[in-house]
Order: sequence, then C-alpha cells, then structure tokens
Amino acid sequence: MKGEQGQNHCILEKKLIKKKKPHKSKLREQGKGPLLLVLLFYSQIFSLHLSILKNPNFFFGLPFCFVNRSSPMANSNLPRRIIKETQRLLSEPAPGISASPSEDNMRYFNVMILGPTQSPYEGGVFKLELFLPEEYPMAAPKVRFLTKIYHPNIDKLGRICLDILKDKWSPALQIRTVLLSIQALLSAPNPDDPLSENIAKHWKTNEAEAVETAKEWTRLYASGA
Repeated sequence: MKGEQGQNHCILEKKLIKKKKPHKSKLREQGKGPLLLVLLFYSQIFSLHLSILKNPNFFFGLPFCFVNRSSPMANSNLPRRIIKETQRLLSEPAPGISASPSEDNMRYFNVMILGPTQSPYEGGVFKLELFLPEEYPMAAPKVRFLTKIYHPNIDKLGRICLDILKDKWSPALQIRTVLLSIQALLSAPNPDDPLSENIAKHWKTNEAEAVETAKEWTRLYASGA
C-alpha cells in the first residue's frame, strides 16, 4: 500500500510540474508583446519623419512661422539683418506706423504713418516708400512721401530733409529708427533747415496761417489715404 501511495504521489508531482510549464504557443504570444512595442515605436518615428519632410517648420515652431520657407524672403539672398528687422517691423509695429515689404522686392517697403496728435497732420494717413540699397546698413535707406504734404522739411517730390538720412546716418540705426524720426518730424517741423524754401518762409513769417494750410492739405490729400 505504501508503495502504491508513493507511486501515486510521484505521478501527481509530475502532473503538477507539467501543468506549471507554459505552453510553447503561450511563450510565443508573450514574446510578441515587446516586439509589438518596438514595431509601434519605429512606426511612430517613421510617421514623425514624414511629418518633418512634409512641413519643414514642424520642429521649429513659432520663430519660423513668420517667414514661410516658400516666401520670397526665405528664398532670397537677403542679409540676416534685413530679415530680422523686417520680422520685428511686422511682429512689433511702432504705434502709428505700418511698414511691410513688397512681395516682388523685399528691399522695398510700403509705409503708412498716422499724423501725430496735436500736430497739423493729425487725422491724416500718409503713404511713404522706403528702399534699402545694396550697401545697407552701411548706407542709409532711401525714403520719400507719396502722399502730398505741406511741410517745410519735405519737398513737392516727397523727399525728406532729415539728418539721419544723410550725414548723421550710422549702421547702428535701423528702419524702425528712421520711421520714428520721420513721425517725430511731423510733430515738430523745422523751418530753419528747410527742403521747401517757400513753405519754410511761410512758416517763419506767418506760422498760424502755415499751420492752417498744412491742416487743409491733410484733409485734402491724407484723409483715408
């Protein structure tokens, strides 16, 4: 009896051992888990790579949103300084000033300046054109008024008498500085350094009348420009 019990006990142990061993198919299924994770990882990397190829700005975010890779600014041979100045003019415009580059020539800017308050030009919208020569920033920008204006420092062709556009120009100055200086010139006409002799003479002999003429010209030529 004891022998039979011992034999039965051994058979039972063998059965239990057999039950504990995982089946080969189960082992294969368990092995698939890490493999699937690896495949999923590489598929995500591949998708990310495709996204980058389709959109070069994918990884770079906002700093590159402003200049589209297909835009003339991105594809032209513009100096980095001009690109940075243009970006700032568009993203951080000075109060009362708008300046945007032409699509055909990124060195040419369409400018609009609002007439400063408490000046004869208040309420007016003045159009200007600004061009950056090849020598910029070693040479000053070329700027002129397109809107007709009665001002002692601006002639009938729109040319501007401003020291920083001539002998006082410095490479440290920028487009923004030039436009702010022109805006300030509208607030404080200087008949002692004129470009238009007749208007300067009018300003000196009868300033009140000259100011009224400037206001009238603003209403005639700069309203809704």
